[in-house]
Amino acid sequence: MRGIVLIFIVVFAFGFNKKALLGKELFFDKDLSLNKKVSCESCHKAKYAGGDDKRVSVGIKRGYVNSLVLFNSVFNCCYFWNGRRFSLRKAIKDAFFNSYEMGMTKELLLKRVSKYKIKFIKIYGDFKEEYIYDAIYYFFKELISLNSKFDKSLRGEVNLTKSEERGYFLFKKYGCITCHNGINFGGNSFQKLGVFLDKITIPRIEDLATITKRKSDIYVYRVPILRNIAKSAPYFHDGSVKSLKKAIILMGEWNIGIKISDKDANDIEAFLKTLNGEEPKILKEGR
Repeated sequence: MRGIVLIFIVVFAFGFNKKALLGKELFFDKDLSLNKKVSCESCHKAKYAGGDDKRVSVGIKRGYVNSLVLFNSVFNCCYFWNGRRFSLRKAIKDAFFNSYEMGMTKELLLKRVSKYKIKFIKIYGDFKEEYIYDAIYYFFKELISLNSKFDKSLRGEVNLTKSEERGYFLFKKYGCITCHNGINFGGNSFQKLGVFLDKITIPRIEDLATITKRKSDIYVYRVPILRNIAKSAPYFHDGSVKSLKKAIILMGEWNIGIKISDKDANDIEAFLKTLNGEEPKILKEGR
């Protein structure tokens, strides 16, 4: 784990890719939604690590799932709670044509984006639909939020507190790291929610079974990433849990089969807060 995290500490020494800067403009443009009232940023705010503080996302209509964070999403194995897209470009395209999110048609999207036509031609040499998703993809590639306190501790630059160090130990001891691993501490596998429950009461929304049609995939979701997790409340696919500590305790009961004590939950929460990274540099561009 330590080696993997250190390998991906990226230092951006040069200016931002022109495609990424164009993608940033598109990301913040409300004209690219049907009612011109929401942009991609409306559900994916920087202060929430590219997520949202609402229980469920609200695009042109109120949605039904909690917004997943975008920071570091380029490292994920797949996208959406049910992992229905393995391509980030295709996931971006889906959002534009989703009836709850941006609600666009291909014709309307091209018409609204045409005001950027000269920029597209200068950068891509042409103006095509696929370049819209590509530009936003390059913007997402710049939404890297690393260099957290935990990262710095791995490099020997800072020391974790006793509570944070103990929380990291418990995170591994209890087996949380089995699912929440890799550079993002998650985002690279699917797991069933409520492994140790006979009956789960949380709503079943957009699970893997909606894609595969297999009963074994009911309540199976892509494992959320834990980087910046303290910034992205509420939690779970339906946004039903407001507190990170409560989410830790529930996951202990539901997916590990143990009752995590109050002290242990506090220490694990302290460790998870050390995963808060820096704001991506591209978001500061132009301020």
